[in-house]
Parts: sequence; C-alpha cells; structure tokens
Amino acid sequence: MSEFTTRPEIRGTFGVVTSTHWIASAVGFGILEKGGNAFDAAVATAMTLQVVEPHLNGPAGDIPAIFHSAETGKTEVLCAQGPAPAAATIEHFTGLGLNLIPGSGLLATVVPGAFDGWMLMLRDHGSLPLRTVMEPAIAYARDGHPVLPRVAHTIVGLSEFFAEEWPSSAETWLPNGQAPEPNGNFANPALAATYERLMADAEAAHEDRVEQIDAARRAWRQGFVADRIFDYLAEATVMDVSGQRNRAVLARGDMADWRASYEEPLSYDYHGWTVHKTHAWSQGPVMLQALAILKGIDLGAMDTNGAEFVHAVIEAMKLAYADREAYYGDPDHSDVPMEHLLSDVYAAERRALIGPDASQEQRPGRVPGFEHLADAYIARAARDFQANTGASAGEPTMSHLIERRGDTVHLDVIDRWGNMVAATPSGGWLQSSPVIPGLGFPLNSRAQMFWLEPGLPTSLAPGRRPRTTLTPSLAEKDGVRLVFGTPGGDQQDQWQLIWFLRFVHFGLELQACMDAPLFHSMHFQSSFYPRAAQPGEMMIEASFGESVIEDLQARGHKVTVAEPWTVGRLTAALREQDGTLRAAATPRLMQAYAVGR
Repeated sequence: MSEFTTRPEIRGTFGVVTSTHWIASAVGFGILEKGGNAFDAAVATAMTLQVVEPHLNGPAGDIPAIFHSAETGKTEVLCAQGPAPAAATIEHFTGLGLNLIPGSGLLATVVPGAFDGWMLMLRDHGSLPLRTVMEPAIAYARDGHPVLPRVAHTIVGLSEFFAEEWPSSAETWLPNGQAPEPNGNFANPALAATYERLMADAEAAHEDRVEQIDAARRAWRQGFVADRIFDYLAEATVMDVSGQRNRAVLARGDMADWRASYEEPLSYDYHGWTVHKTHAWSQGPVMLQALAILKGIDLGAMDTNGAEFVHAVIEAMKLAYADREAYYGDPDHSDVPMEHLLSDVYAAERRALIGPDASQEQRPGRVPGFEHLADAYIARAARDFQANTGASAGEPTMSHLIERRGDTVHLDVIDRWGNMVAATPSGGWLQSSPVIPGLGFPLNSRAQMFWLEPGLPTSLAPGRRPRTTLTPSLAEKDGVRLVFGTPGGDQQDQWQLIWFLRFVHFGLELQACMDAPLFHSMHFQSSFYPRAAQPGEMMIEASFGESVIEDLQARGHKVTVAEPWTVGRLTAALREQDGTLRAAATPRLMQAYAVGR
C-alpha cells in the first residue's frame, strides 16, 4: 500500500504546470493544450498570477527564472531584476533623515522588471502569438475571478490607509468604496485595459510575432505605460512605512534604458545531482553553500522528521545565511568571493562549527581579503535601527504572520519536448506602493534590500541590482531534470533545501516531500524592512511532535511553534530520462495546484 499524500502526484508525458494558484496552473496547461511550449505556458501562468494573486506579485515587480531549452540544450537564468535608479544615492536617502530604506511607498522603487522579462522569454523561446498568451490574464482582469480570502482580508486591513493616503489604490482595490468579499468576483478593469492596449497597439503596428513582442516592450518602457508612470511620479509624494511622505527617484531614463537579460547559472554538485541557482544578486547561492556544508554530514542516517536532522540543517543554514549577509551582492558591481565560499576546504571549516548546541552568534566566515565585510555584518545585525513599523511594509512572509504583508508566487512548467521553467515572480504587491492611475498596478519596493551604509556589496548605488530573496531552482542527474521553488522571502532557500534533502536522501516522492512538516531559522538579519535579526530563533510546524520540539529547545533553539500546514508553499515538477513527467504542489494555504497529463 502506497504512502498517503494530501494530493496525487501528477504524472504524464504531455506536460505539467504547477503554481501557487489553481487558476494560473489551469491557464498554463491550457496554453500547452493549444500547442504552446513551456515558455509560452510560463508567461501565461505568470501574467494570470499577477491578476489572481495581486497581493503577492505584479507587472512592475521582478523575476528570476531558471530554464532549460530542449532546442539549445542549455540551462540559463533569466534576470528580470531591475536595478536602482540613477538618482538612488545613499546621500539622497540619508538626507531625508532615513537610516533604512522604507519597505513601502515610492522611494523604494527600482526599475520595474517583470513585464520586460516575461516578454523577453516569450520572444526568444516561446512559439505562440502575443495575443494567445496574454488573453487569459486579460479576461480574468476584465471579467473577474473568485478573489482569494487572503486577498480580501489584506485589502480590508489596508482600506483606511488606502482611502486616506493612497487614493489610486482605493479606486482599484475598493471599487465603490467596498473591499471585495472573500471568494466574490473581483475584476481589475484598468489592468485589463493596459494589457489590451499593449497587445492591440503591437498588433496594429506589426504582423511579425517577434516585432509585436518588441513593440509591447517599447510601449512599456518608453510609450504610454511609461508616460502614465512618470506623469504620476512627477507630482506624487506619498506616505510610506517610514512615517513620512516621500517621492520616487525613478526617472524616465532608468526605465527606458534597462532590459532584462540572460546569464549562466551558478551550479554545485551534491550527491550526484547538479543544482543550478541564480548568482549572488539573489540569495540563490545560500542553498548551494548549505549543501556544501551538509555534504559531509550523514543526513541519510537521520530521521527526516527528527531533532538531529532539524538541528543539523538549521545550524548549516545559519552559517550559509551569515555569509549571504556579509558577502553577497550584484556581481557586476562588487567582488563576490563565490569560488571560495563554495570550495570544499571552506565548507569543511564551516561544518566544523556545527556543535551539539544551537549557536546564538552571527558567524560569517573569515574570507581572506574580505574580513571587513564579516565584521560589518556582525555589527549591523546587532544594531537597533529605531525603525518605524506603524504602516504596512509589504514584507514577504507566511500565513502565521499578519495578513497585510505580502508574499511571492512560484511556477514550474515542463512540456513534452523537455523544455522547463522555474520562476519566482514577486514585487509590485498591492500593499507595497500606490497604484499608478489608469494602469491598474503599483510599482515595487525592492530597494528596501539595500543598505545606507557605504562600502558593502549591498550598499545602495545607482545601477546596482538589489540582493533579492527570489530564488528558483533546477537540478539534474543522469538525464533527470527537476524544477522547484517556493515563495517566502528569506525562507525560500530554507524550505527548498529541506525539500531537496528529503527527496535526495530519503527517496520520498515529490508530493510526499511537499506534505512533510517544515521549519526555518529567523536567526540572521532579515532582507526586509525593518531588517531585524532574531538570534537563535526558529519556527517549526507542530506536526513534528512535542518530543522533537522539546529536544530542539534543550539544544538551545528558541522555538516558535506554528500551526500544522502553515509553513512553506513549495511546488515542483520533474522529467524522467524516458520523458515521463511528474508534478506536485503544497496543500498549504489550499490554493497551489499541479495540473498535467
């Protein structure tokens, strides 16, 4: 008799789509049914997620994606993370009396990246016309969709703030002055009109598919979309989480000059699997560092739901995340010692620091020539920034924290030819920034991940990418390829690490790994305003059992026990060497689904 799982593991040979919302998964699979490939399906899925999960992502947000092309045989990264504007200097921000970049409002906006990124993927790797791919999202925005209770509750919690401070957001999210009822039909006609015009204008100007997509990109960054954004920003001064009203520093030239791009992934071999991640402009390498540390520990001999396993993984993650805070940043602007951080010698040094008790210290490694960055992190993690927390910061989190805060989405797609995409779109949440009048979407607040302290890889600087938390994964072994990921801010690489370890060491199937209880550390400094570190703190689902929790507490972990089924939002899809496809989605929050045949 097979082990019970909350949902069947989807299997087939035609195609699979799994995402954090059932409507988006169905839309993506519909694109495959129309003859589209994984790239067409990923774009349609993502644009639908912008409509049905607007508290988690939007068109002016950001995307990292890792994908494999059956045609080229290459695995690549799509970088659609916009950089800081030209006027985004430390001096400007500190001159406003700030010591942290606000987590909401206009000042924290970087160049919007999501729309251009999806269009670049569609142009270069998709096959279907622009209209076919965009129409489902337009229809749901125009005609409405059953609004998630979480979205409705988020809007209710912000309704007074929207009405008083962000009236354009009130117009969009509070039609006729009323928040939507949970599961009621909710539409965003302004967003539908924006996407319809982008598509129609491109079709009117060009017959060629590629030229139409490029025309839509131009209209976004230099045409009517940019006009409306900068007409609004010319006058707008809005309240943000700092408790003061601030203006944006984003300018026309920032948006007009930027393009999404491709790059090689960062890769690491672990027990026969090659794991591909984004580079250090994201937190992606932290999972690879944790794998390097754990490679020398016999995890397979442990109980996957036992205290020994949890302790080893938590302590490894603390060490890896300390290095993230000290050394990561945009490699185009900073020297990141990644070869050293992923070396066997360094991993052995870090592994030796894991003892029987929970560490309460921030312990970045001492990388030769970079010791000052380690010292700076230790000092920064202990600093009290006296941050105002009276307004919503739009911080990615999970259901056990306050609902006004945002999160992220994730999608995985594999088609019958072996093309595959893992993407983690985020930013541009409805609670992050006021809606641009007439467009139906807000800007992002990703600049909150920069520091206003000079000399760091993550110091605010014009043209530099913020060190995002967004981090999809692609792994391969002996002709088998696997794509996976999760929303969750700083927890993304923690939950993915735990899921992957269980898959590799314990032989669990995709869905069984999804259903297993999860945990994470809050020890290190948060990527989001107000940037607090919580030494020794961890969260664990109650389903681990009292004996495990008591064991962890005895080891010195400061344990917060979460309700069962509240930690993690993973999805995954796999292609066997013979072309068999498998997919799974977490039951947590009851909205993620895998579809396939």
